[in-house]
Amino acid sequence: MDGVHRAGMPGVYAEVRDGDRTWRGASGVADVTTGRPVRPDMRQRVGSITKTFVAAAIMQQVEQGRIRLDAPIGGYLPQLVPGERGRKITVRMLLNHTSGIPDYIPYAFPSLQNFPSAPDISKSLDENRFRQFRPAELIEMGLAAPPTGEPGGPTGVYSNTNYALLGQLLEQVTGTPAEQYITRNVIERAGLRHTEFPDGPRIEGPHSRMYEAFYGLIDPPRDYSVYTMSWVTMGAGLVSTMEDLNRFYAQLLDGKIVNQSSLAQMQRTVPVRALDGSTVDYGLGLHKVTTPECGTFWGHDGTVWGAGTISLTRADGKRQMSVAVNLMRWNRLDSSGKPQPHPIDDALSTLRRQAMCGGETGVHP
Repeated sequence: MDGVHRAGMPGVYAEVRDGDRTWRGASGVADVTTGRPVRPDMRQRVGSITKTFVAAAIMQQVEQGRIRLDAPIGGYLPQLVPGERGRKITVRMLLNHTSGIPDYIPYAFPSLQNFPSAPDISKSLDENRFRQFRPAELIEMGLAAPPTGEPGGPTGVYSNTNYALLGQLLEQVTGTPAEQYITRNVIERAGLRHTEFPDGPRIEGPHSRMYEAFYGLIDPPRDYSVYTMSWVTMGAGLVSTMEDLNRFYAQLLDGKIVNQSSLAQMQRTVPVRALDGSTVDYGLGLHKVTTPECGTFWGHDGTVWGAGTISLTRADGKRQMSVAVNLMRWNRLDSSGKPQPHPIDDALSTLRRQAMCGGETGVHP
């Protein structure tokens, strides 16, 4: 962790579990101005890790017979997804990003559309800091944009629009706001004490500032820790701690949040093109990460402006790691607009390998 901090990350903190043993640590600062140190128990905006919580809530409703995975979304939300698209796109396609509906974020943040040439890249980030988006407004932006592919195609394309729709579906079938349902039936069921959808722009409790560099286009990096998350509530709105994330994934993979049959559905993966252009093995709100050294892990990663988090649990449940950082998009761009390697990249991958594999040799299932 000190290596990550030395490489240029202001602050990094984590919890690693190995069987009954737990290690927590932190390195660096939560505030570059005051030098206040980061601590392992700090709260973090965990970004797209929120999607696993949403997917678990949907699967609970599948278990109760209120939602069918392969039913068309238009049957549940005809006003939001009308016509042929509503008939072709299923609930499963939303969960695993094979719906062909593009991400609304470039339309909600118009200054990002000129990336990487725009000098005013941060304009939308600042303008949207306290803006209250309605889910229907964001969904409309995604549906109005050119599709990324045919519904149910062999390779998915990651899109926050899918999860905005799943939030509306949850509300439709439960008669409860999605945040309330997830809080009661996922967060509280897992016994998480520091995980919540914030009801304002501030994070309650001890937390770090969150520095966004946007590939060197915001220099010096700007603090976005105070931010209204209505732009991505169901896709990336949660605040949590590393301890809570490890607890959540341990319970999920142990069949305590959804049953084993639902978990098996969540672990059926397809190739999905992520927002950074890489391809990931994606199930229903779960990533599969396979390491040659120490086996298969399940979990998710997440970023919002200024904060990055990853949480992975080995398939046998015995090894877990959750890591948080407080600077995002630190790589600078070359003349063609391509992000260049940075010492933080190698330092973080060394940390993750150590956290996932420890001093072990041999491959686990």
